[in-house]
Amino acid sequence: MILDKFRLDGKVAIVTGSSKGLGQGMAVGLAEAGADLALVARGDLSQTAKLIEKLGRKCLSINADLADRKSVGRIVKAALDTYGRIDILVNNAGTIRRAEFLDFTEDDWDAVIKVNLDSVFFLSQAVAKVMAKKGGGKIINTASMLSFQGGIRIPSYTAAKSGVMGLTRIMANELAKFNINVNAIAPGYMATELTSALQNDPVRNKAILERIPAGHWGSPDDLKGAVVFLASDASSYIQGYTIAVDGGWLAR
Repeated sequence: MILDKFRLDGKVAIVTGSSKGLGQGMAVGLAEAGADLALVARGDLSQTAKLIEKLGRKCLSINADLADRKSVGRIVKAALDTYGRIDILVNNAGTIRRAEFLDFTEDDWDAVIKVNLDSVFFLSQAVAKVMAKKGGGKIINTASMLSFQGGIRIPSYTAAKSGVMGLTRIMANELAKFNINVNAIAPGYMATELTSALQNDPVRNKAILERIPAGHWGSPDDLKGAVVFLASDASSYIQGYTIAVDGGWLAR
């Protein structure tokens, strides 16, 4: 039955940036589909862990700063020590810095690139080695509307998210032979802490809402269907694709 292909029973998923917002929504969605979780974030993961454990799923919390490349090995080891396997990786951790292009500092650039792009490469590389040995897996990256557009006042974020889309494609090309599917989700304008500045700006908020055919900001729950689909056997013939969950933003 087709619905069985969406089940994730017995699977283990690592979700970065899962203490709140989009990462929390996707982690809970994976647990609702049957997966056990390894949560990764710098902040307090207890709220997400409680939501997952309430569903009867196992949950491992790993505090790590993904700007530090040394954290990669620790994350993978912790997941394997606890579960003995990694079936799904969701690279969701992200940060943003806002400033005019001419005023953007080196620190602003490095802080975003390290988390939003470098960590995607290095954590995916480490996890893919594990997946290749065991016969396959699913890697899902979080892209953005800024993977398709330039935006304003966020040069490092735009560069990183454009890079995530390209990295998704090359990873798909090289890892398909190991039965590893690599795809991405590009969330539209989602009501989270990361976008609070835009939501609270009357001019920008109005302009954004006028551009969204659905007529409202999205929520973390809106990503559950896409992440479960890409993590499941139902998407086994999808490779290197970025799915926009955007309320129609790109269509307008």
